[in-house]
Amino acid sequence: MAVDAALLDLAGETACAVWRCYAWDMPTISFGRNERTRRRFSPERLREAGLHAVRRPTGGRALLHAREVTYSVAMPLDERQSWRVAYAAVNQVLLRALQSLGVPARLVAEHEAEPVAPNGPVCFDQPAAGEITVNGRKLVGSAVWRQGGAYLQHGSILLADDQALLAAAADVALPPAPPAASLESCAPSQAHWTVVVNALAATLATVTAPTAAGTIEPFVPPHDFAQRVTSHRAVFGNDDWLWRR
Repeated sequence: MAVDAALLDLAGETACAVWRCYAWDMPTISFGRNERTRRRFSPERLREAGLHAVRRPTGGRALLHAREVTYSVAMPLDERQSWRVAYAAVNQVLLRALQSLGVPARLVAEHEAEPVAPNGPVCFDQPAAGEITVNGRKLVGSAVWRQGGAYLQHGSILLADDQALLAAAADVALPPAPPAASLESCAPSQAHWTVVVNALAATLATVTAPTAAGTIEPFVPPHDFAQRVTSHRAVFGNDDWLWRR
């Protein structure tokens, strides 16, 4: 979370847009920036369930990070432009990469989506407009945040559906959620972290950056990037931030 926040800062100061993929050392629940967690989750119950927790710099609802490819995109975005322009561009890259692997994925149209409550129950229970599904089930869960002239979007491409672990970690009974889609269920031969990341890289190489024409090349962190990350880690690693709502 601290690295993504540092990349968001950088995007607002430069013309640099960064696409990043990563994985998690241990099963972890992430809560949305402004999601209410009190009386729904607790440190004690999370420990009993063997799960860790973070609160994202982006919005959205709780989700479980385990067997997945996590992506993030930090980019400059003109303040006069809607964030939906960037959202659509990023989702098109995700969609094309998944379709290149033979996944029968599609975007949810505006008229197909129902309003999604910001406080729950959980991220993968219901797809929102523009999200990626397979047979009506969400395959990619995404969250966004806008900061001045910069935009951050990150989310989970499920290799396997571990979202049921959320219910075991909750202090209250969560409404039963339908199973999420996953590559394990719809394209098992492609359900590997490296396969998905390579497909994303190949797709990015064929498109123009969403905000301006430019080349795509490896990211070289500026000299003060580690300091930026450390500064954000002091916030995101603090229980006052994690349990603030």
